Amino acid sequence: MTAPDDATALFEQLTGHAPDGVWSAPGRVNLIGEHTDYNDGFVLPFAIPHRTYAAVGMRDDGRIRVASTFADDAPVEVALDELAGLFPTPTGATPAVAEWAAYPLGVAWALQLADPSTDPGAAGCGVDIAIASDVPVGAGLSSSAAIEGATASALNDLWDAGLDRTALARIGRRAENEAVGAPTGIMDQMASMLGEPDAAIFLDCRTLDTNLVPVGIAEARLAILIMDTRVQHSHATGGYRERRASCERGAAIMGVPSLRDVSMGDLARAEELMDDVTFRRVRHIVTENQRVLDTVKTLRESGARAIGDLLVASHASMRDDFEISVAELDTAVEAALSAGAIGARMTGGGFGGAAIALIEQAAVQTVSDAVTAAFAASGFTPPHLFTVTPSAGARRDA
Repeated sequence: MTAPDDATALFEQLTGHAPDGVWSAPGRVNLIGEHTDYNDGFVLPFAIPHRTYAAVGMRDDGRIRVASTFADDAPVEVALDELAGLFPTPTGATPAVAEWAAYPLGVAWALQLADPSTDPGAAGCGVDIAIASDVPVGAGLSSSAAIEGATASALNDLWDAGLDRTALARIGRRAENEAVGAPTGIMDQMASMLGEPDAAIFLDCRTLDTNLVPVGIAEARLAILIMDTRVQHSHATGGYRERRASCERGAAIMGVPSLRDVSMGDLARAEELMDDVTFRRVRHIVTENQRVLDTVKTLRESGARAIGDLLVASHASMRDDFEISVAELDTAVEAALSAGAIGARMTGGGFGGAAIALIEQAAVQTVSDAVTAAFAASGFTPPHLFTVTPSAGARRDA
């Protein structure tokens, strides 16, 4: 069965009746702009065809129950007016419920806070939520934002909250930050909510202004190959928090609100003021912001074939300055480039996950074979390889 079928079947198994509807939201790939989002910077993600589906139905007892096909845990059920006692979760702490359940429950909690007219104790506000997904988990493709987007879209409709897509993205980020305890930015949620076919989303993470940038992958006879290393990562673990703390420390040293306010011309001064590690973290953010701007300009003026060097430079910066790559990611990128990829870089938060390669459509098998062979030669677990295209954002499916 497909993921929407799985979600519906789980709901019916859970409740004995059909859901009121099925909503979905996609994972995302970040074309370029890594760790710039929580620094008020620029990012260029796009939604992918892989989606998370939430089959949802109202219940009359003021309780919320969540279940999923990807967790062995039993369904989690609480009263809606008990959510305020479960959350927030301190950054890096273990949520009071199973982590997978903290995402949808956190969305319900955050939506209550955003819409004070919602009475969590009202009998008619209860919901059952059954979740299924074909977004790879732990691959840096925002499986968490897809859960948040599908849940937020469903509750927005069923609770008549009337929030727009940007507001729902904020709901998702609050759930991830304050319910799950993962200190992420808003890029993933915005990409999942606002994605459009054949376009990347140029997002200013300070203002939340967005512009669609045509990518033209199919027209240029190109493909984007995802190289999932199968090395799972988690944003709630220490490496991500440490990088964010370094960025905050660097901004404080420079006397600015965030690293968005540090320019390329400021780097010489930054190097004089900072220890080596903090400076390299800062340099990655500043140069990555510039690479996002350059990529947007290049896509608009010259097309996707011209962005290869920017992708490669981004990976080098994440590997050497931000130090969030791992051997498997470096192997995937190097093997893809050696096999003729136009450009390649790790994508996502790092410490595992996936890399992307921009390649000729005709070279998909050649590059895939080269990456698989390189992993085998290094003794790594075989990678999961597949292509993606920029796709639509959150929606109601049934």
